[in-house]
Amino acid sequence: MKSIDEAEAQARLDEILDEAQQQPIAIRREGADIAVVLSMPEYERVRQAAVREFLALRDDIAREVSASGLTKARLSELLNSD
Repeated sequence: MKSIDEAEAQARLDEILDEAQQQPIAIRREGADIAVVLSMPEYERVRQAAVREFLALRDDIAREVSASGLTKARLSELLNSD
């Protein structure tokens, strides 16, 4: 991934946006990467992957809870107890 200084990104914003269509570009401030500019298709790919991972985790947790015998009634009891 290409990395550029914040001042360069500000000075060349139009070019940076065009370059980001080909590859993500990290923006660096004081030697540390602080942001990434990516194309919308790449952003959507990353976002969809995150959603898929979240849903898979949710399903894994639901299976574990079900296997342990935790019911909605018992969960309600646990949540409502002091």
